[in-house]
Amino acid sequence: MRPNRKQHQLWEGIDKLFLIAIIFLLFAGIMMLASASMPIADRDLGDPYGYVFKQSFAIVLGLLFGLIIFSIPSQFLEKFGIALPIIALLLLSMVYIPEIGIKVNGATRWINLGVGPNIQVVDPARLLFLIYISGYCYRQQKELREGFVSLLKPMIFILPACTLLLLQPDFGSTVVLLTVTAALFFLAGFKLRYFFLLIIILALLFSALVYFSPYKLARVVSFMDPWSMADKGGYQLVNSLIAIGSGGFFGVGLGEGIQKLFYLPEAHTDFIFAIIAEELGLMGTILFLSFYTLLISRVFIIAFRAISIERLFQGYLCFSIGIWISIQVIINLGVNMGLLPTKGLILPLISYGSSSMIMTLITLAIVLRIGCEIPREKINKKING
Repeated sequence: MRPNRKQHQLWEGIDKLFLIAIIFLLFAGIMMLASASMPIADRDLGDPYGYVFKQSFAIVLGLLFGLIIFSIPSQFLEKFGIALPIIALLLLSMVYIPEIGIKVNGATRWINLGVGPNIQVVDPARLLFLIYISGYCYRQQKELREGFVSLLKPMIFILPACTLLLLQPDFGSTVVLLTVTAALFFLAGFKLRYFFLLIIILALLFSALVYFSPYKLARVVSFMDPWSMADKGGYQLVNSLIAIGSGGFFGVGLGEGIQKLFYLPEAHTDFIFAIIAEELGLMGTILFLSFYTLLISRVFIIAFRAISIERLFQGYLCFSIGIWISIQVIINLGVNMGLLPTKGLILPLISYGSSSMIMTLITLAIVLRIGCEIPREKINKKING
C-alpha cells in the first residue's frame, strides 16, 4: 500500500536543524544526568543509574506522545478555546487534593495519579495556557490593538493560575507565564504605552510579592551576598559558583566533578549547568549553549514563516514556545551563575524531571508539526513578491 502523499510531504518538510538540536540536547543531557545524579541516585534509589533509567523512560513516553501530537493538524489545537485554561486551572488545583497532591522540599507542585511518574502540574498547564493565549491573540487581534480592556479577558484565567502557582509556591513559573503573556500581547499589536504600563504593573507586583514573603526575601538577600551566608541561604549558590569556577577552560573531566558529591544540592535538576561547567569547562558550556541557540532560533524562524503566510495562530504559538524556552534557559543559567535569585526552574531537555521532559517533547512536536505544515513555495513567493 502506497503511503499517503500528504503525509510523505509533511515528513519531508521537517526542519532538520531543529531536529538535530533536539537530538543533541537529549543525548548530551542523558550523559550529563548520568554523571550528575550517580551519588544521589545511589543514596535515594539504591541504583546509581536510577535517575537515568527514569529519565530515559520519560524520553520514550515523550517521543511517543509527541509522535501522536505531530500527526494532528495544528489548527485543531485552536478550536478548544476557553476549555484549555479551565482544564489548566483544574490541573493546578489538583495539588491541593489530599492523597493526590505531593509535597517535595516544602513545595506542593506534583500529583500522583497512581499510574506512571509523578506529574508536575505546571508543565501541562503551561502548554494549555500558551495555546489559549496564542488563540486569543489570533481571534482578538483587532481588539488588542485598540485598547487596554482586551487584556482583561484572558486575565480572568491567568491571574487565578498565578495565584495557584504562588500558593504551591512556584514563583519562577509565575514569572515565566506572565512574561510570555506580556510578550505575546506585544507581538500581537498591543499598544506600546499599554505594554509599558503592563510591565510596570508586573514589576510592582513581583516586588511586592518578594517584599511581603520572608522566604523569597531571604533568597534575594542571600543572592546579593552569598559568601556571607555560605552556611545558610547562600550555601547552594556558593557551591554552584565553586563548581563553575573549578571547570576552567576544558573542565575537570566527565564524571570527575566534586560538587555533585553531596556538596551542591539539586545537582541533577536545577543546578546541572554548574556540573556541566565543572566537568566540561567553558568549551563544554559553549557547545551546550550553541545547541540551545540553534533550537530557539529555529523555533522563531518557524514562527516568522507562519506569520509571513498569515497563519497567525501557529505563528503566535511558536513565538510563545520560543519565548518560554528562552526565558527558562536564561533564568536557569542566571541562577547557576549567581546573576539571578534561586527560582527552581530546570534546564529544558537536560535536567532530571519526568513530566517536564514529556511535556517539553510534546511542545517541540507541535513546533515541528507547524514547521512541516508551512509550504515552502508560499514563503518564497511572499519573500520575492
